[in-house]
Parts: sequence; structure tokens; C-alpha cells
Amino acid sequence: MSEPYVKKLSTILLDSVTDKDPLVQEQVCSALCALGESQPEETLSACEEHLRQHEKLAHPYRTMILRAMETIVSNHISELDKDMVRAIILLASSEMTKAKDLVSDWQQAASSVLVAVGKRFVGMVMEEMLGKFQPGVLPHYFVVQTLANLSVFNVFGMVPFLTSVLSTMLPMLGMAKHDSMRVVFCCALQRFSESTLEYLANLDQAPDPTVRKDTFASDISSAYDTLFHHWLQSREAKLRLAVVEALGPMSHLLPSEKLEEQLPKLLPGVLALYKKHAETSHVSKSLGQILEAAVSVGSRTLEVQLDSLLAALHAQICVPVETTSPLVTSNQKEVLRCFTVLACCSPERLLAFLLPKLDTSNERTRVGTLQVLRHIINSAAAQMEVKKPFILSSMRLPLLDPNSKVKRAVVQVISAMAHHGYLEQPGGEAMLEYIVQQCALPPEAQHQKPSGEEEPQADSVRDISVSTLYLVSTTVDRMSDVLWPHLLEFLTPVRFTGALTPLCRSLVHLAQKRQEAAADAPLIQYDGNVTLPSPYAIATRLLTVSSSPYLGGSRGAASLCLLNVLHRDIHPLLGQRWATTIALLLEYLEEHTEKTLSQKEWEEKLLVFLRDSLAVVSDNTWICQLSLEMCKQLPCYNGMPQEKNFLYKCVGTTLGAASSKDVVRKLLQELLETARYQEEAEREGLACCFGICAISHLDDTLAQLEDFVRSDVFRKSIGIFNIFKDRSDNDIDKVKGTLILCYGHVAAQAPRELVLARAETDILRNMFQCFSTKVLGIKVETKDPGLQLCLVQSVCMVCQAICSSAQAGSFHFARKAELVAQMMDFIKAEPPDSLRTPIRKKAMLACSHLSSLEPELEEQLQSDMIHSCLHSVMAVLPEPEGEDGPQEFLYLDTMHALEDLLRSILRRNMTPQGLQLMVEHLSPWIKSPRGYERVRALGLSACLLQFFLEHLHVSALVPFHNLGLLVGLFSPRCADLWPATRQEAVSCVYSLLYLQLGYEGFSRDYRDDVAERLLTLKDGLVHPDPAILFHTCHSIAQIIAKRLPPDQLINLLLTLFESLGDPDKNCSRAATVMINCLLKERGSMLLEKVPEIMSVLRSKLQETREEHVLQSAQHSVYVLASQHCVAVVTSLLGSPLPFDSHTCSLWRALAVEPGLSAQVLGLLLERMSRDVPFKESRAFLLSSSPDRVATLLPLAATCALHEVMSAPASGPAVTELYPQLFAGLLLRVSCTVGVQLPRNLQAKERRAGSSALASRTLDPCSTAVDALRAVLLRGGSEDVVQRVELEGGWELLSTSAGHEDGVARLASAMAKFAGPRLPLVMKALLGAHSSVYEAQRVTSTAFLAELLTSNVVNDLMLLESLLDNLAARQKDPCASVRRLVLRGLANLASGSPDKVRAHGPQLLTAMISGLDDGDDPHSLVALEAMAGLAKLLGLAEPEDLRAVLLHTAIRIRPFFDSEKMEFRSVSIRLFGHLNKACHGACEDVFLEQVVGGLVPLLLHLRDPQASVAAACRFALRMCGPNLECEELAAVFQKHLQDGRGLHFGEFLNAACKHLMCYFPDLLGRLVSTSLFYFKSSWEDVRAAAPMLTGFLVLHVEPQQQAQVDLEQLMAALQLLLKDPAPKVRVKAAETLGRLVKFA
Repeated sequence: MSEPYVKKLSTILLDSVTDKDPLVQEQVCSALCALGESQPEETLSACEEHLRQHEKLAHPYRTMILRAMETIVSNHISELDKDMVRAIILLASSEMTKAKDLVSDWQQAASSVLVAVGKRFVGMVMEEMLGKFQPGVLPHYFVVQTLANLSVFNVFGMVPFLTSVLSTMLPMLGMAKHDSMRVVFCCALQRFSESTLEYLANLDQAPDPTVRKDTFASDISSAYDTLFHHWLQSREAKLRLAVVEALGPMSHLLPSEKLEEQLPKLLPGVLALYKKHAETSHVSKSLGQILEAAVSVGSRTLEVQLDSLLAALHAQICVPVETTSPLVTSNQKEVLRCFTVLACCSPERLLAFLLPKLDTSNERTRVGTLQVLRHIINSAAAQMEVKKPFILSSMRLPLLDPNSKVKRAVVQVISAMAHHGYLEQPGGEAMLEYIVQQCALPPEAQHQKPSGEEEPQADSVRDISVSTLYLVSTTVDRMSDVLWPHLLEFLTPVRFTGALTPLCRSLVHLAQKRQEAAADAPLIQYDGNVTLPSPYAIATRLLTVSSSPYLGGSRGAASLCLLNVLHRDIHPLLGQRWATTIALLLEYLEEHTEKTLSQKEWEEKLLVFLRDSLAVVSDNTWICQLSLEMCKQLPCYNGMPQEKNFLYKCVGTTLGAASSKDVVRKLLQELLETARYQEEAEREGLACCFGICAISHLDDTLAQLEDFVRSDVFRKSIGIFNIFKDRSDNDIDKVKGTLILCYGHVAAQAPRELVLARAETDILRNMFQCFSTKVLGIKVETKDPGLQLCLVQSVCMVCQAICSSAQAGSFHFARKAELVAQMMDFIKAEPPDSLRTPIRKKAMLACSHLSSLEPELEEQLQSDMIHSCLHSVMAVLPEPEGEDGPQEFLYLDTMHALEDLLRSILRRNMTPQGLQLMVEHLSPWIKSPRGYERVRALGLSACLLQFFLEHLHVSALVPFHNLGLLVGLFSPRCADLWPATRQEAVSCVYSLLYLQLGYEGFSRDYRDDVAERLLTLKDGLVHPDPAILFHTCHSIAQIIAKRLPPDQLINLLLTLFESLGDPDKNCSRAATVMINCLLKERGSMLLEKVPEIMSVLRSKLQETREEHVLQSAQHSVYVLASQHCVAVVTSLLGSPLPFDSHTCSLWRALAVEPGLSAQVLGLLLERMSRDVPFKESRAFLLSSSPDRVATLLPLAATCALHEVMSAPASGPAVTELYPQLFAGLLLRVSCTVGVQLPRNLQAKERRAGSSALASRTLDPCSTAVDALRAVLLRGGSEDVVQRVELEGGWELLSTSAGHEDGVARLASAMAKFAGPRLPLVMKALLGAHSSVYEAQRVTSTAFLAELLTSNVVNDLMLLESLLDNLAARQKDPCASVRRLVLRGLANLASGSPDKVRAHGPQLLTAMISGLDDGDDPHSLVALEAMAGLAKLLGLAEPEDLRAVLLHTAIRIRPFFDSEKMEFRSVSIRLFGHLNKACHGACEDVFLEQVVGGLVPLLLHLRDPQASVAAACRFALRMCGPNLECEELAAVFQKHLQDGRGLHFGEFLNAACKHLMCYFPDLLGRLVSTSLFYFKSSWEDVRAAAPMLTGFLVLHVEPQQQAQVDLEQLMAALQLLLKDPAPKVRVKAAETLGRLVKFA
């Protein structure tokens, strides 16, 4: 070569640096670095020469080359000789200083090269730099920058130069007029100072340990004067910041006298910068360094500057911190560091400044001050020790600040105080109370933001307070005596309710620690400590809040745990019992969540726990004291209705356990006097309290209530209690309602044997006395709904109590009718279309209980009651779908109440008449046009019928005379539009059939197989498909027909006839289905009625087009056709096309009887096949090809065939003519693909389509396909239809492009599911091979060819004749026929592989001739031949294969790079099969073909078509064993499995590694082949080609270089570097980097 090899490679790459794509540029630089890794000096020399020779190269490209050089130098600095280093230094120095103006990226890159060299050759770099750093001459910006960076990266090498550098630099400072130069000088002084300080701090490792700080003092002092006195005053912010950054480290090198002298000026100068700069972290950092320097020399000047320092630093700390701004956060850290320095040297002055700041109302000032205070409490603990009282006293005002940010800061300060012993001082209690107050904040408070103020998001005040309280309680040992028992004082005050969970957890921990220390001592010492809550107060408080266990962060579990720990202090006897019961309660809470917990069950568990505890104590004095405390705490829960309600229940439970009747009466009186009757929850709670108390004290409870009722409480102006003065009517109604509820709960809870005697005389009488008042002697009832609800609810409870009594059967309820009338008035007053209150539910429940009591209601009253209740519930509008709110649950409860009422009424008249009465009430709702009303009515009916059936007692065999009417009412509803209605209707019919069996004398547990089938049919009614639905209805009708008595049949039919006009079309259709089924099953009994029934149905044909009515007219057509078949068929064929619905129904009528059907089908088939299928005509004179127009008679016959065969009854006839019908219609399909309708029919079709009248398309091909499907369906080949449907074959049959595939899918399905039909079908199709219509020959060939994919032809002894028939068509003039013949012959491999060897020569000869078919311009025959060969190769005899192997491989090789995807895919896959066939016996001549195919196969793995890439995977896996290299074959098997993702680079790397290891001699051939693909039209392949070359080079030994024409390769790669695709250029550059191996 004329030039060194590496240099030429480098030159090519360097010339490509100017590529416009950033990825290519990056790869070029990577390639240069790769060259540098192998040949660093040569690469660096090439880069240096390129930059020298190309002076005009733009600086962005020079920058990239310099960065590559920096990388190479950094990695190989130890390998470079001094000559190369000197050249690099000179180049970098020149590049850096060439332009006087600043070009940052370029000059910075050059500077970085110098710094990289300076890590080892610092002397040489300094020699060059000092040459450009001459005294009296202002240096280049980046010369100074380089010196600064060198001092950082090579401290030990650079510091010895600093004295001379500084002495040269100092005069230059005055010469620097531009701010940029001043900035870089400041930067250099900062770095020099930092490196000097680092050097002095590590003198033991330094090369010159004699260096001292005073060595630099005078130079730094001079520089300080310039920077501080001159440059710091600049208007340029960047310069001021650079100056102040330098002054920080410089202050440590100043002489102590100079520093002391300058501090009065320096500190104000630095502080002044706070006002000039927004970003002040650098100022604060420098200030901290200066303060540290001042303290280190014991400066006294600092005291004078302290006030201004503190003011400035405090202002900085009060700046709001934005968490997204690291600079502001960094500044705060630096400022706090300054405060630490000041706190250590002047704590008194610092606190004297800080503590008054806490009294200000400004949020930022207060938060900032607290932040500083917390910091110095932690960082200067020793200095703050004696200042604790002052600090504590200063917190008084911050504790009152409502601002959330201040609160959070205060909590953080208190946390610091706790760790350092502040809370043990006087005033510490206020800090504790503050923490607890913050723990009590509601969780929502953290989301509420005052206007214009941003509240803290993370670490909310409450969260941080809870965390602080727990940590202080558990981790700070010195706090135990401070917290216990003081924290107990916060348990009972309501304002601390939100803090109960953390309080209890802390108290439990503290108590357990004290128990460990003194196990037997009481935990709470009340020695004169009146502020501690009593044991009764603690027990009441903890038990009450446990009723809402998941509020406040699971306060229930925390409260119970604390209660358990304090058991000895509550009462000495409770310990053992509570240990068990509380554990069970806690376990119950763990098993549930807030969503799954039943509040009612949980409260009952707590009340059981309370009752159990009271029983264990069994001390009346203690119990009375506890009840007094509970009553005392009731007002505390005025804002918490649930807790207060529960506390009322606790009061009732406790009073029930008390034995002192005076105390019970007194406390009940107080409860009545002090209750807040306006609160609904409180009214309910008070009533529950009285009810629970009445369990043990019924007489006292009733007496106290009666005394209260008889008092003057209801008078507006006079009252015995102050709370009732000036009450409005509404207030008095609330009191009345509460008293009524109290009576109801007393009746519900008191012992049943005692309630019966008091029910009417005491309880109901007083309830109604409260409900109504007398005005002028006239009873006036209130209209208040709340009071009405109370009355209804209480009446319900009283009635329920009476009914559940053992003596209820003998109880005569005198006021029964009065109560029912009252309940009905309430129900009628409710709005019928909405449900907002539970009044009607409660009223109906009361009526349910009342109806079961004596005496019985009058018939009219009972009927009115049923009607009113139904109307009040059935007409309620349903809630919008998806909204299952409280109203939905209320409705369900109300519906259950209605069911109970109707059942209770039916129970009193368990006869068919009683049942009929109920159904008559429900009938209007069953037939309602509104679906939701029908659903409800059917649900009620099913419920009542089931109840009737369960309670049926038949003493004698009596007829169920209304069975037919009831079944006729319910059975059509089995097809209702609403699925729920259908389900309920079946349930009704089911119950009715069993009722009939019951009346026939069968026992109640008898199960009838026929009736039980109804239950299995329910699932079919859920399905929305009408066919399934009505089939189910038909089955239901069959069941009814089998079990219906004969005398009920006509009633049932007449009822069903009425349902034909049902507005719900589904029910009308169901009625028709059931009528037809009944006539079929039981028509012999109604012979005289048949004409009448048929007449009705025929009349419906004229009135409506409904399908179920049309069915009735078909019998007449059948009779006529039986006598005159030809005439009927001829007449109907003359009907205008398309057939209307009447004509279609008549065609279907001809299929009633199999013999008639066969005759009709034969006539139609003959008419369809006899005439020509189409006529050709030119729409335009100049059109290239004539249009094909369908002839009318075959078209009409095809439509008629479809209609006849669409009738289920045509099945036997279709089976008889199956082969003729199948073959004739398949050939009809082939002749109608692309055939048009006559123009007159086209216009008619368009009109019918636009008016939506067309029942189906009249397209000739679609009509034939539909008829063919009908043949299969009716001929018993449903599986064929389904399979073809699943595969989309029917759509394909109708299209020109997909017709062959459609035929193949049909043939495949026939072979699989209709094998026995094939011999006659084949016989019918063979005649089409001589057809004059090319389309018929193609279709028949395609069908027969596909049959060979199945072994069924061999099983049926058809194989030989089929092969002979196909072989005879090899010379057909139609290329499609020849192609399909090859496909059929190849299909033998999958259908009958065992027969391939016998016919091998014949098959292979046919395929080879197909490969050489010259009459097919598109090579589709050759494509089919390749696909066929791929199937046959593995099955043929080896001897047969050898004759064709080489010829095939050579013949298919040009297709590898075909522009058509199919040819590439099939030829490559065939190549794989050729290799597979040669495994273990690969001849050298074929191995040559394998080697020649490797490169195309590897590169086409990146083919844009996935099928080609998949074929390459297969072919390479097959090639592997023939290459006789196990490692390479293993790579192919590992990476190229189908379905596995391929990392192409990784695979290619591994493959090339083994190729070059075992076949190094192939390098030249492989590279030259890949060069061909450098010009591929696919960019992915074009990119893969250099990639392959690069990996080959990477893994070959250098001595193989001679195989490769490097000049040609580099020229090709150089050309690729100009490729339009960036990915190609990237790979070319990458490969060029690898060619260094041949250097």
C-alpha cells in the first residue's frame, strides 16, 4: 500500500466526521477510539495530521476529533512516548489558542486533551503553557482555564509550579479588562487555593513535604487585594460570583494579620452580595469558609460584625425553600453551617438575636428562626445546655401560631428538644400538649389550603407530630417519667379525640415499660393529682371510641390495647377475663377492614364485652359510678352521632346490670331531660338505651316513660323542664317520636311473656297518645313524616314481639283493624313513583305480623290492603343503572317486606281460589308495558307459588281447575325482553306443575323427571340469542304438554292465543312457539279444532309479516305441491326476483315431507345446470374485456334451492341428493365469481337496499355460496360449515383473489368431517375436468388437490385414481390448473406420507418440470414447485433425491434475492430442506452450494419481511450440521429458534467467531460475497453486510489478511459512508474501526 494502513483507515474515518447525522458522527468517533485502542500512537498521529492539514475544517468537527484524542490519551497515557506527547501538546495548544475569540466546545476539548496529557507529563504541558503565559502579556482564556484544571487533576504535580505561576499571574490581574478573563483568573485562584489546601492536608504523601502555607501567603494576599478591592465591585454578576467563590478558599491562605485586618471589610463585602444575586449558595459557601478561617485564627473582629452577619444569614434562611430547586436547598445548608460556626463561638449573642424573632407574626421569619433553632440545638448542644429555660420560654408565641408551616417547624424543634433534655425543664409540659394537639388534627387538614398560601404536602403536620410522639415515647429513655402519667390527661378531652391512636400506642409502650420495672405496683398514682382522669372516665372513653375502630388510624385496636394494659387500675378483678376477651376483639378487627366490618356486629361484641365485664365486677357501687360517668360523658359526643349512639347503648347495658332501682329511675329521668331530640342518631340511641334497660327493669322503664308522657312536656309555653320552653311544633314532634321509639324498643327487647300483657294497655295506648293530640276534643294526627316513621317502626316492633311470643296463637288483638287502617293511610300517603323513606317498608312489615294475628280481616279491607301495597311498590321508578346506592337497598328491603305481607295473607287461604286471588292482583303488573314492573310482578308470583307449594296440604284428590289459565299467563313470559323476568316465569311454571302433581296425590318430596327439566332450561333463557331462547320455550312447551291434564288444554291454548297480541314481541313469538308445540304434541285430542286454529294462523299471514304467524300458512302449500309438483315449482320459479318473504315461506313449505323435498330439489338442480350460467356483453365498445351477466333461470333456481334447503325438514332429501347438489352448486359458484346481475335486477336490488326491504342479497355468487352452505347444513355436514366459517372460507369463495383458498378450505373440511361422502362427490366433480369453462376446471382441480392433504383418500381407496387424474392435467393450457396439479401432488406428503416413496420419481419429476415451466411469465408454477419440493424432500428415497439435489440447489439460488417476498421465502426454506435431506451424507459439490448460501442467509435475517427472516432461521439451522462444525451448529440452534427474539449483533458476532476459527480460508469468499450486498435495495440488509464483514475481520487471525482485497473493501466501505441511510453509515464506520486488525 502507498500509505500506512492505520493511517488510511483513520483518514477515511476522519473524512466522515462531517456526516450530518449525529449517530454516524458518534460511531465515527467510536471507530477512531477503537483504532486508538489498538494503535494509539498511529491513530493520534493521524488525527494530529488531519487537523493540521485541514485548517478550514469547521470547529464542531475539530471538537469531535479532539474529544476522540482525549479518550485515547486518557486510556493510553502510559504507552505514549515523549515525541508523540510533544506533538499532541503542540496541536492541542494550537487548537486551544488559534482563535482569540471564545469558542467554548472546541477550545474546551483542546484544553481537556492537555489536562489528560498533564496527568503524566505535567512538566511538558506546563512548559508549553508557561510559554503562552508570559509576563506582561495577557494569556488566552483557556490557557488559564487549563492551568486551573491541571491543579485539580494533578495536585501533587502542579502545586510546586504554583509559586512561579502566581508570581507571573499577579501582574496580569491588572491587565485583565474583560470580565471573561477576570472570571477565569478567579476560577484559577480558587482552584489553586483548593489544591494548595489539599496538598497541605496530605503532606505525608506529597513529593515535597517542606511546602508551607506561608509560602503562598504574599501572593494570595496580593491577589486578594485585586479581587476584593476592584473586581468585587463589578456590575457583572458572573464575575462577582467568581470572585466570592475564590475568596472562600483564599481566606485560609491569607496571613492571620491580613485576615484580621480585612474582616471588617471582607464580611460586609460578601454580605452585600446577598442583595445582588438571586442564587446565593456560592456566597453562603464562601462566607462559611471565611468564618471558619476567622474562627481558626481566633479573630476578635468577628464580634463586631456579628449583628450584621446574623441579620444577613437570618434573611437567607427565611427564604422559602422550593424542593425542586437544588440551589436554594444547597444555600440553606450552607447558611445553617454558618450558624453552627457562630453558635460555637458566640452562643449568647446568637440566642439574643434569634429568640426575639420568634415573637414576630411573619410566617417566613418564624419558620426560618425555628429552623435555625432546631439546627443549633442539635449541632451546638454543649453551648446550648445552659440556655434551655430561655429557649423554652421563647416558644410561647410560636405555639399559638395556626400556620401549618410554622406548626411543622415547631414540632421539629420540640423533637430536637426531647432528645436533648429540654422537655424535662419547667415549661416542657406545654411542648407535649402542643404535640398532642397536632396529632389531633383531622387528616383532611393537610389538603386544605388557605388562599394564596401553599401548605406542605409531604410530611404533613399531623403525620410528623404522630411520628414524633411515638419516637419520643419509645426511643428517648429520659422522657418516660415526663410522659407518664401526664399523657393520660389527654385521653378524655374531646379536642384530643383525633390524637387517641398515637396517644394510646405511646401510653401502652410506657405502661409496659413500667410494668416490667414494677410488676405489682399500680400504674396510675392518684396522689393528689386531680388532673388525671378516673378509672371510670378512662374505661368509658376508651370503650366508646372503640365503636368506630378504624377511624383515626385504627383507634379501636389502640384503645382496646390500652384498656387491657390498664385493667388493674380499672378494677382488680378484670385482668384475667380481659386478657382473653380483648384478644378476641383485636383478632376480629385484624380479620376485617373498614369496608368488610359490620358495624352492628362490632357494637354487639363490645356490648357483650361490657356486660361480661360488669358481671365479673358484680359491684353495684362500682357499676352505678360507671353509669354516672357514662351519662356525664354523653354531651362530649354531640358532634359524633355514631359514638354517642353507642354510648347510649352502653348506658342502657350498665343500668341493666345495676341493682339500685332508684339510681336507674333517676338516670333514666336525666336522660329524658337532657337528650338532644333534634339529632336523629341521639333519638335512636336513647330508644335503644331504654330498650336494653327494659330487659332487666321493664316496670321501672315503662313507669318512667309513662310519667314523662303524662307530664306537661307537650305544651308550647309551659314545661316542667327548661329545655322544652318555647318549643316549636316540630321540636315537640321530635320528642313525641323519640318516646314512641322508646316504647317500640322496650317491646322489642323486654321479655316476651311480660310484653303480651302490656302491649295494648300500656305500650300501644301511650304510643298513640304521643302520636295524636286532641284539639277541642277532636283527635288530630300529625303530618310529620319523621313522627309517622317512628310510629310505624315502633308498631312493627310491637307486632313482631307479639308474634314471636309463645302465646301469640291465643292472643286476640282487638286493635288489629285499626292498626292496619292506620298503616294503609301511611302507605297511601307515600308518592307512588319514588321511595325516599322506609315508612312503607315498616308499615308492610307491621301488616305482615298483624295479618297472622286474630281476628281475621274483612275481605274488602284485605283486598284494599293488597292493592295499596302493590301499587306503592311496583310503580316505584328504578334507580339509574350502575347506581346501587342507599335507595336501591331501601327498595330491596321494601320488596322483601311486600313478599312477607303477601305470604302472610296467602297463608290464611291456602286454596286454588286464594292463589287465583293473589294472581289476579298481580296480573296487571305481569302484563305491564314497563319491564321493571313485570320483573317485580313475576318475582312476587314465583315467591308466592313457591310458598304455596311448600305449604300445600291436600286432604282429598281435587282438581286444580285454574292450572291452564295460570300456565297460559306465565309461560309466554319465558321469552320476555328482560332476562330476569324469563327466569322468574320458568320458576312459576315449575311450581304450577308441581302443584298439579300435588293435587293429583303425589307427595311433596316427589321429584318428576319431566318437570325437573325446567330447571336445566333456565340457562338457555339467559342467552340473548333468539334462536336459543325460543328453542328453550319450545322445550318448556313440550314439558307442559306432557304434564297438562286434557281438560286444561283448550283453556291453555285460548289463553296463549290472547298472548299473540302481546306488546312484547318476544312473548308473542313465544306464544306461537308454544301453540305449535302443543298442537304437535297433543293435536290428536283437538282434531275438530285444527281447522279453526289453521284459519286463525292463515289470517295472521295477511295481517302481519311476523315469522311466527307465517309458519301457520305453510301446510296448504304442502298439500298443493304433493299433487302438482312440477307446476308449483315452475310457477314459483316465475316469481319476480328477488323473492319476497311470502314466496320464500312458500318455498320452505315444500320441504315438509322428504319424498316431496327430493322431487323438488331434483327439478331445481336440473333447471340450474341446464342453462348457460352467464352471457358475455360489452358495456362499452372500447372496453378491454366483456362483462359477464347472469342468466335468470339458473339464478332463480339457485335462490329456490337455498330456500327449500333452509327448511329443517329438507334434511333427508338433501342427504339423498348430497353428491349431485354439492358438485352442482360448487361448480355453480365457480361460474358466478365476478358475474353481475342483469341491469333491471341491479336497479331493483339498489331500490330494495335503499328501502331496507331486501331480506338477502341477490348477487349470483353469494346466492350460490349460500345454497352450498345449505346443502352442507341439511346434509348433516354442520361441522364442515363451521370449520369453513371459522377459517373465513365462505368469504374467500366469493372473491376472485381468494376463490382457490376458499375451495381448498372447503375440501379440507370435507375430508375431515365428511369423508364417506367423498367417493360420490369426486365422481360428480371429475366430469368438470373436460368442462369448457376454465373456472370450473380450476375449481375442481383445487378441490381434488386439497383432498390429498388428508389420509382419507387413501383410506377410501381413491389415491391412485386421484393421482392419475391430476397427472393427466399437467399439460392443461391453463397455468392455474398446472400450478394446482403440482400443489395436489405435493400434498401427498402431508396426506399420505407413506406413499411418497412409492411415487417418488413421478412426484420429483413433476416438480422439476414445474421449476423449468417456461410458459408461466410470472413463475408462479415454479414457486409452487419449490413449495412442493420442500414438502417432499424428507419423504423421498435418497437415491431419487441425489439425482435432483444439485440441479434444484442451482435452480433456486437466483430466487434468494428476488424482489418478491414469496419467492425469497419459499426458495430459502427449500434450501433448508435440501440441507436437511443431506444430513450425514453431504457431498462436496453440494457443500459448495451450502457455503455459497451462507452470506445471503445471514444477511436476509435482516430482511424487511418476517417470513423471509423466519425462512433464513430455518435454513441456517439445517445448514449447521452439514458444515461439520458443532460449535457453529450450536450457535445456529441457540439463537435461531422460531418464536425467539434475535439479537442480531450478538448472533452475528458468535457465528463469525466460529466461522473464522474453523474455516479461516473462507474469509475472502465470505467478504467478497457480502460486498455484493453493499448495494442491496433493502437498507437493513445493506447495513447488515458491513456488519458481517466487521465481525469476520474481528475474529480472523491477522495472517489471513491476504485473502481480502483491503483496497476494494475500504473503497466499498468508504462509499457506504455516503449512503443515504444513517444506519448504513453507522455500520460502515464501525467496520472501518475493526479493520485495524490488519494493520
